[in-house]
Amino acid sequence: MSKHLSFIQPLLKPWQTLTALMVVGVIVLGSGAGKSIDRNLFSIQAAIAQRITPSDVWQQVYQQLPDLPRENKYISKENGKVAENNTLINRLIRYHIYTKGRAPIYRLDWKLTLADYLGANEIMYDTSYPGNDSLRENPIEGDRKAITRLTRSQRDALVEVLVNIFNPTSQNTPPPSPNTTPSPNTSTPPQPPQRGGAELLR
Repeated sequence: MSKHLSFIQPLLKPWQTLTALMVVGVIVLGSGAGKSIDRNLFSIQAAIAQRITPSDVWQQVYQQLPDLPRENKYISKENGKVAENNTLINRLIRYHIYTKGRAPIYRLDWKLTLADYLGANEIMYDTSYPGNDSLRENPIEGDRKAITRLTRSQRDALVEVLVNIFNPTSQNTPPPSPNTTPSPNTSTPPQPPQRGGAELLR
């Protein structure tokens, strides 16, 4: 790409050089180099997504919603001890992001995940459920019962907290305020009857 710009780069300002690089990059997309650029973009997106890890999120969820069930009494296969950090919300987040590949910043995606637990959406498989490979007992049935016992307001609060953690800008966006500016009255007000109309007709 630098070869294409070598003959004009001394004449360009820095921002013009950047613009030219972008133009050449668009042209190169049609060749095999486009695939490597796509991979680079995907890597950048993955790096951004990893700034917030599920292991951090579940703890924040319980801090904000302490009444949620933890379901963390399962025994670890590795050391035979209670895996206290392997919680319901931890597994729910891992199921949502890694098992189903759903975006963590949209309310609708989280509602679809909860619908899975409630048996109202997609089938959940024991073998791919988080904790199946690390706990002596697969927690899928216990987790589904725990989600079923939540009230609708609790599930809505859970979705709201998860979205706000993964997408902090969502909670900073003020709700749209009703338009208080009076709209111009385009209708023609009724005109009072003109006096003396009968005399004008005469």
